[in-house]
Amino acid sequence: MTGRLNILTRKNDGVDGLVAVEAWIAKSFDPKLMEIVKVRVSQINGCAHCLHMHRQDALKRGETEERLLSAWRQSQLFSDRERAALTWAESLTNIAESRAPDADYEIAQSVFSEDELLVLSIGIAMINAWNRLAIGFRLQHPADHKRAA
Repeated sequence: MTGRLNILTRKNDGVDGLVAVEAWIAKSFDPKLMEIVKVRVSQINGCAHCLHMHRQDALKRGETEERLLSAWRQSQLFSDRERAALTWAESLTNIAESRAPDADYEIAQSVFSEDELLVLSIGIAMINAWNRLAIGFRLQHPADHKRAA
């Protein structure tokens, strides 16, 4: 694999802007629930770097391996609020196919305030952006760094 730009070591106003949005999200929405969403979106997008990072962050916030490894639709381990967030996350992440159907929106709208739904949606957009940057610039999974050393 050809080496690519390491966006995490390069000073850039655009990346700083993304980080600032993440700080706002962290103050504006349930951080544990947002980590679950980030894990799921990173799974969908196949972003090993982000999946590893957000899995670790979720565990630090008290999430369990059992829930992170569960197929949430078939599991009774998730609340209605978590299910709504994950439904909306999948809908927005797969937007080319899903077109964000009214049914998914109505599920989210039934458990989140308008402000919460907006923050959740921005959080979903952000992890999708980070996934695309991490995959595009081939940010490595931490285990790959250890293996290379």
